[in-house]
Amino acid sequence: MPLQGVCWFLCCRQGFSLLGRDYGEKEEEESFELRNKEDLTSNGRSPAEVTVSQPTRTANGTNGHTVSEASDEMKSLIIEKNKMGLEEDPELLVKGWLLREVRGSWIKQRRYWFMLSQDSLDYYSGPEKGARRLGTLVLTNLCSVIWPDKQTYKETGYWSITVYGRKHCYKLYTKHFNEAVHWACGVQKVIDTKAPVETPTQLLIRDIEENKFNPEVVEHIYQHNPILKYTQGPLYAPLLPFPYGSLEHTYHSGKGYGSVREEAVKLFNCLQQLESAREPVPIIQGVLQTCLDLRPLRDEVYCQLVKQTSCTPAPHTAAHLRYWQLLTCMSCTFLPGPTVLKYLRFHLKRIQSQSPESEMDNYASFIGEALEKTKCRDCVPSWEEIQMLMSRQEMLCTVHYPGPGSCQLYISSHTTANEVVRRLQEKLGLQDSKNTFALYEQNALWEQPLANGALIADILTSFSTKESESNSQWKLCFKLYCLLDADSISVDSIEYLFLFEQCHEMVVRGQLPACEEDLQALAALRLQCLIGDFSTHAPCPALDELFPSHMVEARVLMSLSAPPALPPCQLAAQGCPPTQRFPTGLLAGALWSHTATAAHKQKVEQDMRLRSRLKEEAVAVMGSIVERWKGLAGYSRRDSMAAYLTIARQWSGFGCTLYEVDFYISSTGSFSQKLWLGVAATSVSLYRQGEAEALESFPYGQICSYGVSDSNTFKITAGDRDLLFETTKLTEIMQLMNAYFSAIRRQRGKGEDTGITIADSTEVGFHHLAQTPTPTLLELPSHPV
Repeated sequence: MPLQGVCWFLCCRQGFSLLGRDYGEKEEEESFELRNKEDLTSNGRSPAEVTVSQPTRTANGTNGHTVSEASDEMKSLIIEKNKMGLEEDPELLVKGWLLREVRGSWIKQRRYWFMLSQDSLDYYSGPEKGARRLGTLVLTNLCSVIWPDKQTYKETGYWSITVYGRKHCYKLYTKHFNEAVHWACGVQKVIDTKAPVETPTQLLIRDIEENKFNPEVVEHIYQHNPILKYTQGPLYAPLLPFPYGSLEHTYHSGKGYGSVREEAVKLFNCLQQLESAREPVPIIQGVLQTCLDLRPLRDEVYCQLVKQTSCTPAPHTAAHLRYWQLLTCMSCTFLPGPTVLKYLRFHLKRIQSQSPESEMDNYASFIGEALEKTKCRDCVPSWEEIQMLMSRQEMLCTVHYPGPGSCQLYISSHTTANEVVRRLQEKLGLQDSKNTFALYEQNALWEQPLANGALIADILTSFSTKESESNSQWKLCFKLYCLLDADSISVDSIEYLFLFEQCHEMVVRGQLPACEEDLQALAALRLQCLIGDFSTHAPCPALDELFPSHMVEARVLMSLSAPPALPPCQLAAQGCPPTQRFPTGLLAGALWSHTATAAHKQKVEQDMRLRSRLKEEAVAVMGSIVERWKGLAGYSRRDSMAAYLTIARQWSGFGCTLYEVDFYISSTGSFSQKLWLGVAATSVSLYRQGEAEALESFPYGQICSYGVSDSNTFKITAGDRDLLFETTKLTEIMQLMNAYFSAIRRQRGKGEDTGITIADSTEVGFHHLAQTPTPTLLELPSHPV
């Protein structure tokens, strides 16, 4: 009986070993390692020496074929593991007992004797000579180490380090912090001494680059290296080297990414799904989003796409062209690294020479031109843009301008805001204007100028995201930006219409300090301009489109601010002690509930009374405006606009852009809250909100420097005074001041008399303009204060 038991145990053990071998469980051998640069000789390898094929795997986990006609060169890629015993090990760097986390065991951590050498991290059953080696982790420059952290120590009572290898991950534990740091330093030092690892794909790319002028050699490389050609099988490892266990993706953990190596393999699977997908756009967007989030994968995807578009069995089919469409989208979104870029350009020229006058030739030509213009995008292309790129067409973009007008123009993925501004100026006849213009992103409550280099495609994509998050509608608007010379604007030009519309926007927002009579007169002129002579049948705009609504609200609140007279019972209650007014006991809860209900009812009544008073006041104001409108009978649209701007020009700050300042302090000791900072063509001024007279004004000739001092503080140095402004509009203020300085210097360079003196020592962001070029329109200084 005991003999049968021993036989049964040995058979089971042998069976488990076979299963483990077939399914790859507990595999300790590093079966395939990439070649190091130090293993290569300058003349020991022919251009087509590396022969690697794409592995295919059968259902039981064994390889159907891994290398076709394995050569001696292939064997040089396989690093033979050192099979020496403990007593034969080379010079050791660190050794000692550590706990290792073991998966699939009822004992979570086991104690082993670890030894660190210049090539590997090994662990044994014990420290004695002849002890059995239980595992090896070969160290290359792609390995990585996670250092001990407090959180793990608090949770487990142990300091841990994690070492990532190609196939294995060792999670090691010790109770001593110094010991954990010693091991981590030792392993990292070994990793740092290793030469960079090159994958077979990298070696072949280098061979192709070296022999790109020898077509026969290049074709020989492609024919004998299936790793470079199209495959229908899966990819089991990235084409480019990535650190094992890389944690660069952890800040996107909410999106469910694995390691960079895992994501590279998943992306190849997504690429293959394009061939059979009914709708390719979602897959393309997903690939682009992953590349946007995980920057190292961009070169990998380019290499995968070059692979899948090389030596294709059916190159002209719609399924194969999907790879070219994704490559087109990639080329308009991300620029590859220098090495991959050279490889990609060579691939495009090769395809064009092999398949002239074909769809692949057309895509290759389009991609080559796109690579000359592409800058890294901030957003993944929208559904519409991807569809346009798949057909190699441009998008139609609508740009609004002040008033009801708009125009449409075609844009590409590379069109910038500056290009659109220039094209619109030419289209509207504004190229000779002394004033400058800009594009704004705008909704009903908010607007902001776009930087010169902003990509319009990114802005349009961001609009889709913003509109999905809120109900507001976003649009691009072309407007006056720097009003340098309002007097030279012709009354019959479209620029005069821009000035009129933008002035009215300031009035409605309450940013034109004027008395109520003037504001009502402006509203009446606005009606005359929009509708013409008064008519009872004419549709009249809402009051908040003609008159600053905050003035109506302020008047109503002042009328309701006087407290109403209290009845005698409440006056008597005010003098009672708290214990008498809110007695405790059985009825306390009921009394408190009754009091809360009464307070709520009183608040509802106050709100209703406020809304009623607002309606009454709005009707009264609108009545006054209509009466004034009736008196404007006979005014033409041109006369109404001229009269409107005549009233607006009475304010000394006409033409400036106002920014809200939460707090202001000067080096002289003065400070204020809730001000307006007005940036104009000749000066920067401070206003109390609603007041027409400036508190202080600083001509540009007196400003020595200006810039951002911290996250919400803007600093201006005028003479011997330092002025600090706390505001949320730092970027916009900086952009506008840069634009004014740039425009003034440009006009002065043309010999025009601007009437403005700018000191040569003026600093932008505290960098001398005399030593560095003046920032152009809508560009921020490269170095803030």
